[in-house]
Amino acid sequence: MDSGRSASEPLGPSSLAWRYFSDWRGMLVGLWAGSMQNMHPGLGAGVEEHSKFFDERWERLFRSLYPIAGVVYDGPDAPRTARAVRDYHLGIKGTDRHARPYHALDPDTFFWAHATFVMVPVLVCRHFGRPLTEEQKERLYAESLRWYRLYGVSDRPAPADWRGFCAYFDRMCAEVLEDNWATRAVLDLGRIGKPPAMGWLPDAVWRVIRAPLTRSFVWLTVGMYPPVVRARLGYRWSRRSALGLWLLGRAVALGWRLVPFERRYHPRARAAWRRARGLSGPPVETPPRNLPPVERRGDPMHYAPDE
Repeated sequence: MDSGRSASEPLGPSSLAWRYFSDWRGMLVGLWAGSMQNMHPGLGAGVEEHSKFFDERWERLFRSLYPIAGVVYDGPDAPRTARAVRDYHLGIKGTDRHARPYHALDPDTFFWAHATFVMVPVLVCRHFGRPLTEEQKERLYAESLRWYRLYGVSDRPAPADWRGFCAYFDRMCAEVLEDNWATRAVLDLGRIGKPPAMGWLPDAVWRVIRAPLTRSFVWLTVGMYPPVVRARLGYRWSRRSALGLWLLGRAVALGWRLVPFERRYHPRARAAWRRARGLSGPPVETPPRNLPPVERRGDPMHYAPDE
């Protein structure tokens, strides 16, 4: 694990995190990450009692990717981005329906959300590319601690190394995560609207394709769950499904080789790669179509850059 000054320095283009964290294959793991986060009691309670996520699911998802990616890719500005992300969570606290107090910035809660982000590139490479070696996982985890420390939240729950992180993750899945309202709500895609970028698609067409698309996405998510989580949520996973997931993963991995390097990345990451090559450009923020409703843009819980 990094120590001293380097432990909290922003990451750069030589890091594995830059290489893997915000490539578009991560969208295939998005529902996995969201549902795994919500299974944490404190995080799930915060979503249930404070979040407006379900009023604007696509918009919230797509705009959140910008500051989340920025903590990894913003270079000298990454500490400022990280503090902004932390501060969006300051007012998310209360007592849940089981009389348990919670706060989004409780280190155990905040680190669990981070832990799911650590796992995203690991799962992307495992299922849709070339699996990371143990040495690469060790390096990626050490890098993840560097970007986590930029938030200014205690790293007390953070294991020292990848082996310890795996034990922590397994324990959380077996002993802490629960089946709750927030998890079921994020997995319920039956009435989800069109993504903002697909506004041109006729509503009638979306209603026809929505069901098979959303069922496939939930199926994919279930396949990536740890078995103990799958069982807790009441899902089953057959050998036929496992073969289907493997075949899909190989197809994505083969097709990925044809995608130009810059087109593989989210705009915030793409801008960082351009800066690393000495090419300047304006700050990259979410486009207006992803902004929250006008009446919520002054809410400190929302990322809403100036239009």
